[in-house]
Amino acid sequence: MEMLMNPSQMTKKYFTPGVMLVSLIALNGLIFLALRLIFGVGAITNLDNQHPWGIWIGIDVAAGVALAAGGFTTAALGHIMHREEYEVVIRPALLTALLGYTFVALSVAIDLGRWYSIWHPLIFWNGNSVLFEVGICVMIYVSVLYIEFLPIVTKKFIGNVRFKGMLAKLNSPVDKLLRMLDRGLDKTMFIFIIAGVVLSCLHQSSLGTLMVIAGPKMHPLWQTPILPLLFLISAICVGFPMVIMESLIASRSFKLKPEMHVLSKLGSYIGPMLGIYLAFKVIDILIREAFVYLMVLSTESVMFSIEIIFGIILPMRLFFSKVVRESPLGIFIASMLVILGVVLNRLNNFIVAYNPPYATTSYFPSIGEISVTLGFVCIEVLMYRLIVKYFPIISIPEKAGVFKTKYSIQGSK
Repeated sequence: MEMLMNPSQMTKKYFTPGVMLVSLIALNGLIFLALRLIFGVGAITNLDNQHPWGIWIGIDVAAGVALAAGGFTTAALGHIMHREEYEVVIRPALLTALLGYTFVALSVAIDLGRWYSIWHPLIFWNGNSVLFEVGICVMIYVSVLYIEFLPIVTKKFIGNVRFKGMLAKLNSPVDKLLRMLDRGLDKTMFIFIIAGVVLSCLHQSSLGTLMVIAGPKMHPLWQTPILPLLFLISAICVGFPMVIMESLIASRSFKLKPEMHVLSKLGSYIGPMLGIYLAFKVIDILIREAFVYLMVLSTESVMFSIEIIFGIILPMRLFFSKVVRESPLGIFIASMLVILGVVLNRLNNFIVAYNPPYATTSYFPSIGEISVTLGFVCIEVLMYRLIVKYFPIISIPEKAGVFKTKYSIQGSK
């Protein structure tokens, strides 16, 4: 019996008790977001002149960019390295990255005092600014992600354009346009895939460069010249765990059998990558002799230790275990540890380690900041569920012929 794995639309109902709860959290976030846009950033945040950024940058942007790395890591593995067995997870990873980067851009906008000036980097260039490079790369990469998603849209509507009434005359021209666009994308998609991987590497590392130029404002446990490299490696490390986590949650939500034959193989790459990341971290603090700060009991030393032990060492040990990799619960826990470890790393770099000059008080996020952050996460979940319901994203097994596993990214036609 042959087993085909083809992306299909989900037929499960959209609203469930869990979706209703997520919707309420999203609505709460939107209310605080409206208050921020109407009354200003100071109305709902604890930001001030000494603390110009908070969790909207540390989590929504810095961590959000890292957690969206599954898009370029799976694209590199499946398309550039031609590992076709992993193409079953590429579409979900692409959608997760697309939504992630979209909300990263929104988070940057709402963190700006004048949020309506987010377009300025496109016109007022400053090549000496690290943020300029990050901003331009993110803007271009968001565009690339939407272009990579276009073939899914065109294949769904080709032959299914059915305007009615006065618009019926547009059916044929629109269908021809979709077919022409689909052919053009088939021939040029490799350019966008390569561009996406390159752009991702650039801005992932540049976020680290942003904290390097902070200099003595950062705690020595994190302030290092190789911070751009550490940011890039950690983003690569968290890419596959994000894909595994998303796949397992989606399978449970839509009552599908987990794709463990793919996820287990994907998990086998994570242990060695975490080992490389840990080696760079350890060698760095030894060379800089920053390990002496771990001997002093402080918030920084405790947070650094938690990041290393629970975010790198423990999941690395779990991913080296074949039993864990073949267990849906085991590989989910290991993936979540990596994800939380990278989130904690970005939070440590941008919030805990950063000591603003002349600060007289410490920063702690307000209810409004937390609400908007949770709201954005919930909106992403709701949008993901909506898109997979109407577009062929998640693969479903189909029986046919002789037993053999195949993978297709072309979707149902």
